[in-house]
Amino acid sequence: MTAAGIERVVTAGTFSLDGGTWEVENNVWILGDDTEAVVVDPAHDADAVVTALGRRRLTAIVCTHAHDDHVGAAPALADRTGAPVLLHPDDLDLWRLTHPDRAPDRFLTDGQTLTVAGTPLTVLHTPGHTPGAVSLHLPDLGAVLTGDTLFAGGPGATGRSYSDFPTIIRSIRDRLLTLPPRTAVHTGHGDSTTIGAEAPHLAEWIARGH
Repeated sequence: MTAAGIERVVTAGTFSLDGGTWEVENNVWILGDDTEAVVVDPAHDADAVVTALGRRRLTAIVCTHAHDDHVGAAPALADRTGAPVLLHPDDLDLWRLTHPDRAPDRFLTDGQTLTVAGTPLTVLHTPGHTPGAVSLHLPDLGAVLTGDTLFAGGPGATGRSYSDFPTIIRSIRDRLLTLPPRTAVHTGHGDSTTIGAEAPHLAEWIARGH
């Protein structure tokens, strides 16, 4: 890349919570240009992320939420690169389930703006899948990274500990579906979508949740 852009790296591993373990594939997102980058949700395999980064300087490791399949490789990646790990404080309890001896380096706040390669990333607190779930809006690139809050086809799961269906619906309705319809939605798992493609289905999702 010569201008700022978005790259996807897919890693495979497991997700464990509430006594269950599932095989999963995760999207790891790299934001930046040829010289510097931010990594979002380093899942499972720090080596794969380091390889994808190449010689770029990693300025931050941003976790959209603290489920183990999204933060598992964060400390190892931080150790390899010197980049700080950023997480919303409302997900600290979940973080400690995976990394009891290593705290995040900095906390994310709603409305905070991060910058990589001259491109702003606005932090949107979008709880529901977890209490501290965030999305990252990149208006200059016409994109939002939603973690496990919004997928192609509907909201993220809310059937496990620390999650709440009415809360995730409010987050999607009030924080995400208000973005421009052409905004690309890059998710924590699976294919990307757009705000315009998902917005018409809000009533269906609410009905399914009752």
